[in-house]
Amino acid sequence: METLGAPGAGLAIALENLFPPLPSEVILPLAGFTASQGDMRLFDVVVWTTLGSVIGALALYAVGALLGRNRVVAIASKLPLINVADIERTEAWFARHGKKTVFFGRMIPIFRSLISIPAGVERMPISIFTLLTTAGSLIWNTAFVMAGYLLGEQWELVERYMGIVSKAVLGIVILAVVIFVVVRVSDRRKGRHHA
Repeated sequence: METLGAPGAGLAIALENLFPPLPSEVILPLAGFTASQGDMRLFDVVVWTTLGSVIGALALYAVGALLGRNRVVAIASKLPLINVADIERTEAWFARHGKKTVFFGRMIPIFRSLISIPAGVERMPISIFTLLTTAGSLIWNTAFVMAGYLLGEQWELVERYMGIVSKAVLGIVILAVVIFVVVRVSDRRKGRHHA
């Protein structure tokens, strides 16, 4: 961070979008702390990290756009327990709630990165996607950079508490997947018994 400055923080956040195991909950407060030491300007940190978020999100949007609906459906049809109807329901849901999902998704651990792919698959207008991603990322990044800036030497407290939130979100996702699998297997068994 001290070597590359604010552009380095932006690069780290761009990579965090592509490789979620690099947590923004560590990078952003550390960047804020570094700014509090006078090694970077706070404004530069917020601008560069937000730019990094947008660049990373656009890369994943491009992956979704390149995959396209037909490939996603073809892949899904080969997966066990997935029906094409699941894809159609997801598409309908995204058509109704896509803008809110992209905006608020930028502020939810794990989903921050993943939400860009369905936006690309659904070909959300790139200008709207970029605007919503910038706005959501700006809020998230500013909050965490400011937390690190204000906490100073204790900036790691942010990561400790957000680690709990991230684990809770991951737990909810795992629970939802388990419920989905149980319901789908149960439906298939019932279908077999009726046949």
